[in-house]
Amino acid sequence: QAELGVNEHHQNEVVSYMRFARFKRGMCLKTVDSCFQDLKDSRLVEETFTVDEVIDMLDGLQSVVHSEVESELINTTYTNVLLLRQLFSQAEKWYLKLQTDVSDLENRELLDQVAEFEKSDYTSSNKKSTADPIKPKLAPLNEGGSELLNKTVAHLQEENEKLKTRLRTIETQATAALDEKSKLEKSLRDLQMIQGDQKNNANQDITELENKVAALKSQFEKTLNDTTANQKFLEEDLVTTKHDLLKVQDQLSTAEKELEKKFQQTAAYRNMKEILTKKNEQIKDLRRRLSK
Repeated sequence: QAELGVNEHHQNEVVSYMRFARFKRGMCLKTVDSCFQDLKDSRLVEETFTVDEVIDMLDGLQSVVHSEVESELINTTYTNVLLLRQLFSQAEKWYLKLQTDVSDLENRELLDQVAEFEKSDYTSSNKKSTADPIKPKLAPLNEGGSELLNKTVAHLQEENEKLKTRLRTIETQATAALDEKSKLEKSLRDLQMIQGDQKNNANQDITELENKVAALKSQFEKTLNDTTANQKFLEEDLVTTKHDLLKVQDQLSTAEKELEKKFQQTAAYRNMKEILTKKNEQIKDLRRRLSK
């Protein structure tokens, strides 16, 4: 047999559906054949017919065949929908989501493969008795499906435990991070308070320093003004004092000259001068004698 690319179980299901479709197709063809046979038996009783009679017979046959074929196509469509519904319902029990590709329904290569598969199945089925085309509905989940579902549930439970463990770890880390955040916020508030106090103290110190500088500046300006005034007064007083000194010196010089003049005119001065002259002569004589 030609393979369809599915496992043996699914291939058997496909064979069952193809046999059912083949049976329905055969019934449809028999219905069409009976339409033609009825026309032959009921209308073709004479040897000659007019053109209008032939057209009327063909129109009636076309209407009957069209109705039968349309009804069969609609029924085939509804049958396919029911088949898909069975498949989707069973897949939903397994928590699966099936997808279809409508474009593959017109793939000529795939259609030829299905035709070859049907031909080979039809050839092999001719050797056996004709089976009942009406098959039961899809069976519910069997033991194999339950086992797969149990494995899936166990795997999900294991993943759930891992996620719970990870969640607890994250919660612990988050709690530690919150504690660290609280400590940092407290430290930040304390630092801000200290900085605020330091800033207030610094502002107070700066204000005091500015006041001291202003006071010193004012005192310096006052002292400078006083010094300037005193300097000016002292300069004026010095000039006056110099003038007085020169005047006094001049008077003193004059007085000394007058006093010396008067003193030279006195008898005591003359006697003293004579005595000094004699003493000088005696000293000179003594020096000569000492020299000899």
